Amino acid sequence: MPTALEAESTLTDRYQTTVPETVRRALRLGKRDKIHYAIQSTGEVVLTRAAAAEADPVIGQFLDFLARDIAAQPERLQRIDMGLVQRGRELTAGVKFDMDAPLSPEDE
Repeated sequence: MPTALEAESTLTDRYQTTVPETVRRALRLGKRDKIHYAIQSTGEVVLTRAAAAEADPVIGQFLDFLARDIAAQPERLQRIDMGLVQRGRELTAGVKFDMDAPLSPEDE
């Protein structure tokens, strides 16, 4: 099969890379989309857009419940109290989080 386009990217020290724009466009990838890798016996890797995962049925039922409740009783909606916002800020003050850190040893 002839190659229509080619692209390259570089691995970081954490084995991460940016998917080149031409690949993102070809696969119609957006932020947070998943990528599927199929490793062929020849050593070639086929990169495709992963099928969307099915939604968690429990979360779906809970969100449906909330939507029905809000529709039935919209007058009960309230703003988040600024005291609660401030308390959350106090509880998380000084907490550092590295978005690039592996979640588990297998992710390294």
